[in-house]
Amino acid sequence: MYEVKPATSWATDFDHADPAYNANAHEIWDELRETCPVAHTDRYGGAWLPVTHADVSAIARDTDHFSSEGAVLSNKPPMEEWISNAPIGAAPPITSDPPFHADARRLLLPAFSPQVINGWEPEIRRLCNELIDNMGDAPTVDAAVQYAQNIPVYVIARMLGLPVEDSDYFRDTVHLVLEGIGAPFGERQQSFEQLDAYLSMHVRDHIENPKDDLIGFLLNAKIYDQPLSPEHVVGTIILLMVAGIDTTWSAIGSSIWHLAQHPSDLARMVNEPELLPTAIEELLRAYAPVTMARIVSKDATIGGCPVKRGDSLLLPFPAANRDPEVFDRADEVVIDREENRHLAFGLGIHRCLGSNLARLELRVAVEVFIARFPKFDLANADAVTWSLGQVRGPRKLPVRIVQRS
Repeated sequence: MYEVKPATSWATDFDHADPAYNANAHEIWDELRETCPVAHTDRYGGAWLPVTHADVSAIARDTDHFSSEGAVLSNKPPMEEWISNAPIGAAPPITSDPPFHADARRLLLPAFSPQVINGWEPEIRRLCNELIDNMGDAPTVDAAVQYAQNIPVYVIARMLGLPVEDSDYFRDTVHLVLEGIGAPFGERQQSFEQLDAYLSMHVRDHIENPKDDLIGFLLNAKIYDQPLSPEHVVGTIILLMVAGIDTTWSAIGSSIWHLAQHPSDLARMVNEPELLPTAIEELLRAYAPVTMARIVSKDATIGGCPVKRGDSLLLPFPAANRDPEVFDRADEVVIDREENRHLAFGLGIHRCLGSNLARLELRVAVEVFIARFPKFDLANADAVTWSLGQVRGPRKLPVRIVQRS
């Protein structure tokens, strides 16, 4: 079992694997924006953390100097080992660079079109109500463990055609990829090999027993008039599992966490259902869950700081969403905010292709929760725990049910 040494300074020794980072992220970003808008650490082979909207946006759009292959900042192998995988990367298209990226992304777009995704709403709504039914009449529930964390796991498993009963393994996979970042590279690699074996088994089963699901879609897809390689298929499945699970449950959990502490916002959303789409966008802005990472592929400058080939950097879209230079009352949740060009789903060529699904799951999950529980609050603020790493959301969220419908 590895141990993460606490960060000694967020400006010069930050570590997103430190539990204090996500628990205090908004305050940390605010302080850095005022005192050190491009932080640095010697951890992970050297990494940078820009926190202004301008710097984050510039990097997200610059594919010439920043490679997407390093989408997760963790203890990594020597530079020449990862650079040899560009432009495809381990989980295309999120780890892919141009020109391969555009073609790898394009082949997935039909599977995530609004028409296809909207067809999942009745099933998601049924699941949300079932999860609440299963809570019974308990006065206190864990809105993360009993609710938020189950919704995207079920949906992604169903979409991929993987066994829903393997949900615990999917959660372990998310933890491995996104939260086990402080582990030695060799330990993580062994777990990735086990994941590869698990997914390869299901791919073989789909080949022998064709199914109308996302794995079947990938097996029938072509790129450059050729079927996808087995590595491409498995890598994209990993992407869909990781990107589609933790990100969404974190957004759902963070939204409920906010509403549990702001009864006026909760009351307005219950009594003014027409406000829900606008409120969801504001909750996405204020509690955007996803920070991406990049590896510097050519020497560059960010915020006046020179960065060298082989350096890593975090790309905190949530910090950009709270930049007062861009958003009025940036640190407040304004649920009827009219102008809201947030970056919760990223920016540039890697803008989240699953945003239609994420919005649908978040909207339905919040809508059902507040309809069934019109009044609730935090049962114990000190008992709330937060994730580690690049996706921020509550892992434990005890709420007290004040009123049931």
